[in-house]
Amino acid sequence: MDYQKIAIIGGGNLGSAIAQGLLKSGFSKPGDITITKRNTSTLAHLAAQGVQVHSDNQKAIAESEVIVVALKPYNVKEILSELKDAFNPQKHILISVVTGVLLHELDNITVANLPLFRAMPNTAIAIQESMTCICHQYGTQEQVAFVEKMFNQLGVTVSIDEKLMDAATVLGACGIAYALRFIRANIQGGIEIGFDARTANLIAAQTVKGAAELLIRENRHPEEEIDKVTTPKGCTIAGLNEMEHQGFSSSLIKGITASYNKIVKG
Repeated sequence: MDYQKIAIIGGGNLGSAIAQGLLKSGFSKPGDITITKRNTSTLAHLAAQGVQVHSDNQKAIAESEVIVVALKPYNVKEILSELKDAFNPQKHILISVVTGVLLHELDNITVANLPLFRAMPNTAIAIQESMTCICHQYGTQEQVAFVEKMFNQLGVTVSIDEKLMDAATVLGACGIAYALRFIRANIQGGIEIGFDARTANLIAAQTVKGAAELLIRENRHPEEEIDKVTTPKGCTIAGLNEMEHQGFSSSLIKGITASYNKIVKG
């Protein structure tokens, strides 16, 4: 099966970012992507690049093999129910990037045996640096490989059980905000010890980027790298110990669990 034509139903921030990432990576040609939205004026930048932009969801599905659902959660049931007859299990793959809509719910509002995927990216997808978690139902090995390859153009992917999708939302999607809040605090500390805001921003952001790359490229545990810079009686260990005395790690863990409980308990 040639999964060449991609329709993105919902041209909001996430849908637009996916389209832009697929273009920038060269994974898709502009004419092979269709993106729909009621108000298409906000998608003029994609139309200018050759992407097909309109508001006809039925037409977009009929002309595509891969359907990416990037709707708001409260719109999914209504809109997909209206489009039910447009889906063909022998032709289409449906990929939902909608938070909180389960595979069995998608199954109930589409057609039987339609290959279904859930993908949970984060906002770094806009620069092709997303962490995307994927699960599926009815997907063949070929289809799973295609979806992973597609989202690998937009960052890094990992396949997980659907029961971990809420946890993935917290660690991977909410985690962007946690990391940025840590960077912001670093910047504020940097200003207090003498840097101007712009310089502190650059130093803090690049330092966090470098720390992350050490773990990813070298496949190391954080403590291995921490040990390299915590010399006896040094300034690093003094700072780390003070942070821990003030509850740094415990507050972060509590924040992660609070976000998770908000998702699962409402």
